[in-house]
Amino acid sequence: MTQLVSQLKRVYWESTAGCNLRCIHCRRLDVLDKPDPNELSTEQAKALIDEVATFGRPVFIFSGGEPLVRQDIFELAAYAKAKGLPIALATNGTLVDEVLARRMKDVGIYYTSVSLDGSQASTHDFFRGAGAYEKTLLGMRYMQEAGIKVQVNFTVTKMNVQEVPKVYEITRQNKCIALYLFLLVPVGCGVQIADDQMLTSVEVENWLKWVAKKDQEGPLPLKAICAPHFFRVEHESLGKEDAEIPSDRKGCLAGLHMCFITHKGDVYPCGYLPLSAGNILTQPFRQIWDESGLFRSLRDSSLLSGRCGACDFKDVCGGCRARGFYAYGNVLAEEPYCIYEPQRENARPA
Repeated sequence: MTQLVSQLKRVYWESTAGCNLRCIHCRRLDVLDKPDPNELSTEQAKALIDEVATFGRPVFIFSGGEPLVRQDIFELAAYAKAKGLPIALATNGTLVDEVLARRMKDVGIYYTSVSLDGSQASTHDFFRGAGAYEKTLLGMRYMQEAGIKVQVNFTVTKMNVQEVPKVYEITRQNKCIALYLFLLVPVGCGVQIADDQMLTSVEVENWLKWVAKKDQEGPLPLKAICAPHFFRVEHESLGKEDAEIPSDRKGCLAGLHMCFITHKGDVYPCGYLPLSAGNILTQPFRQIWDESGLFRSLRDSSLLSGRCGACDFKDVCGGCRARGFYAYGNVLAEEPYCIYEPQRENARPA
């Protein structure tokens, strides 16, 4: 058994399924025009925040949908802040004006991630709808002027991968904190565009090599997300072959250092892996985190199968558990978009 040390560092809460956009690569299929009447109530959400606060100071991220369509979002943000939690917000940015940005800052939101999926309006709006690009850039500026740190999230697809260097420059020129590059995961609406928009494993490898090189050059912090094999690529491409392979997980953190809680209270390993480990309305959150069989299996790298199970990098990488699940129906299956062929032959059957 190779049991990895788990520590809750980030909780993503899908505060609402309501959203003002209809993005074609959304992790959800059932995006709503307004909040779901069955979503956690204000009091239920506060009880969740109380439980999360017992873990210390994990970052509590208000996600969605679009969290800004939830009417009590500022009340809940202020409550989480009062409980001592660092609070952040994941938004598409299109609803943010000067007044809203100042209000966000006043309730304690110190950090936001904003989705930008192209270096030009035609690309971004292809994914997110007409007019979204200009509104997103304006929302980013308002939040920065209010003193809120802004991180750019970019979902990498066949259509926009060539625009990554330009988006890097846009992010840097707009004085954003970091650029997080997400490799598309076939979930929700993303399933419908996966055949056309997923990079091949060779294309992923080349893209990750660029990320590793660019991140070393700086000055803007750059991260490959939902691409845990980046850490193997980084190790190889930056001349670290003779260095010891790290034994702490830096790749897939699902169920290990983070989790995702839906608007109805189901606890998932991450937002792209919709397998429930339990529901906070029927079971204490800490019990789910500590005792769930699903989470425990994700923390044991010896259970990984296929190439991931045989890989020297399995502790630091772990492979994307969501893509393994969607490709093979097995949450512990090998990462299908990794080109690496491990030398050892001690893998569990796929």
